[in-house]
Amino acid sequence: MDTSWANLSDRVAAMPGMSELLPSLEGLAPIYLVGGAVRDLLREQPPLDLDLAVEGDAEEVARAVAGRLGGTAVAHERFGTATVRAGSLVLDLAQTRRECYPAPGALPEVEPAGLREDLGRRDFTVNAMAVSLTAPEVGKLHDPLRGGDDLEAGAIRVLHPRSFLDDPTRLLRALRYGARLGFELDPETERLAREAAEAGVFASVSGPRIRDELMDLLAGPEAPAAVARMRDLGLSSALHPALDADPDRVAGAALGSAETGADPALAALAALCCSTPDELEEFVSHLSLEGRPREAVLRAARHGPDLAEALRGDLRPSELHALLGGEPPESLALALGLGAPGERVLRYLSDLRGTALEITGGDLLAAGVPGSPAIGRALEETLRRKLDGEVSGRDAELRTAIELAGGRV
Repeated sequence: MDTSWANLSDRVAAMPGMSELLPSLEGLAPIYLVGGAVRDLLREQPPLDLDLAVEGDAEEVARAVAGRLGGTAVAHERFGTATVRAGSLVLDLAQTRRECYPAPGALPEVEPAGLREDLGRRDFTVNAMAVSLTAPEVGKLHDPLRGGDDLEAGAIRVLHPRSFLDDPTRLLRALRYGARLGFELDPETERLAREAAEAGVFASVSGPRIRDELMDLLAGPEAPAAVARMRDLGLSSALHPALDADPDRVAGAALGSAETGADPALAALAALCCSTPDELEEFVSHLSLEGRPREAVLRAARHGPDLAEALRGDLRPSELHALLGGEPPESLALALGLGAPGERVLRYLSDLRGTALEITGGDLLAAGVPGSPAIGRALEETLRRKLDGEVSGRDAELRTAIELAGGRV
């Protein structure tokens, strides 16, 4: 591909923050915009992140840039990276390096190297391009692996045959990029992906690394398309044989998330697990989802199908409140995705969820009702009647609760 993309230097100059950044790089080691930012720039899309590669000491360059911009620099010595913050500008700088993988799925060992080798360690050709930010070559495209050709062709291509073996999480990343960009895996990359899935490569990767890529894949609007491809390539079975990669169910959970305020990635994961939630509990735990996210996924996977069925029946407001009260939003999102009547879920969320009594147990004690479990039961029944429109107002609530607690009703 011709490396003289039209007006590339002008596109660089027009990026937010570049009018301040480019002068601050004068006299420093060669610096390049790399990765997805270059891909997006070539597609004339606003880059989401500014990742910079430095052919030199990234920490030293970061300190210099931060000083010139009046910002701060934080070094991450273990990884040879640094972050610069100056006003609204956030830059991630990394020293150009080569990588080797001591074992399949292991984290790579790194050492300094030039730009060419740095680009060669990346995941896909469309992410293995760089644009110079150093005068006088500002805007010069470095594309040794012909990522621009694949960008124009709409192809996701790995850089070498062992790519998925070295880092199996690239399999999920390939699906995410493909769905987000509307690209397809090139034939050889697809063959390698199928072989990796059949070989069970995810067994060599830690749960948290799988989690990070899987949740990124499930979080976006392209999740249903990515899940369909996941199933087609055998990757869902490679993750766990019981995963049900149904793109329609994931799409429904995503729509339900928009209505209920659920986390779309958690709701989508519950959709993958709801066919056999007990069998997949260990898988969810292996992902190291902790606390509320883990419980939300498992509860939604277990309860979502039953809620969808129950919501199709005749329910009084109090029954609707009892059915959905205590459920995380992800349960409601999945129930909607499985065909639950939307008006009932929305009624619960808008009208019933926040309904509470104007009285408390203290009011009953002050009225002379002896303390006992009967007070709690009386308040519950009073709330039920309020939800069903049988009781209205504080005085009526108190009168009803007293009668119930005294056993006279």
